[in-house]
Amino acid sequence: MSGLVLKLAPKERVLINGAVIENGDRRGRLSIVTQDANILRLRDAIHPEEATTPVRRVCYAAQLVLSGDSDAETTRLSQLRRIEELSQIFTDRDSRRALAEATDALIANHHYKCLKALRTLLPREERLMAFRPQ
Repeated sequence: MSGLVLKLAPKERVLINGAVIENGDRRGRLSIVTQDANILRLRDAIHPEEATTPVRRVCYAAQLVLSGDSDAETTRLSQLRRIEELSQIFTDRDSRRALAEATDALIANHHYKCLKALRTLLPREERLMAFRPQ
């Protein structure tokens, strides 16, 4: 069996194709066999007021597609532009790889993979934002 396997903590919530699903009192495991299902762990969700940096804004936009609040076709070009802008700042090999993965996933309409790749940039962005020359 292939596909995504979600391991859920007790009472953890996940959004699958617009429906919020809450796990029971024990650890759980879900196998998602439907390809291209829109899935978002709510513990990983970025809230609108938290989308205050370039990477967080791109992640938030991808998240809106997963939640069904934005149309994938309508937002694809602006997402690609934002990722291109990030590539002007994140020039190291690992970041470039993550941005390439995000771009490929977005073009292939795999928004979960796009978000997953973009999220790897959050710690780097945080370090860059913390560094402020005196």
